[in-house]
Amino acid sequence: MNKKTLIVLGAVAGALAVSLGAFGAHALKPILESNGRTETWDLASRYQFYHALAILLTALLADNYPRMKSAAWFFVTGIVFFCGSLYILSLTGTNWFGAITPIGGVAFIAGWLWMGWSTLKN
Repeated sequence: MNKKTLIVLGAVAGALAVSLGAFGAHALKPILESNGRTETWDLASRYQFYHALAILLTALLADNYPRMKSAAWFFVTGIVFFCGSLYILSLTGTNWFGAITPIGGVAFIAGWLWMGWSTLKN
């Protein structure tokens, strides 16, 4: 994955995080409040935004730390599994989606650890 792709990916993930956060706060507010999932939706959009920034950070560091690019894949995986499962759980109330969430959490942790390892191994 090249630097340009990482920047685009991080920018799109960030834009989606803001959009989904606003959508949840306004258009979906009655649904989320009725099933008690407002905080779950907020958590998903917040973590998506944090990790969109992390993807952008990997792009900035990639020139000096080539292994850093791999961390972005962990962050993308985390967004899909962690945030995606929480978004679906919030809308459907189907609790088994919560079983998928830890996969994304582990991917987020792996991404951060990979960033540190990439720095040490450079």
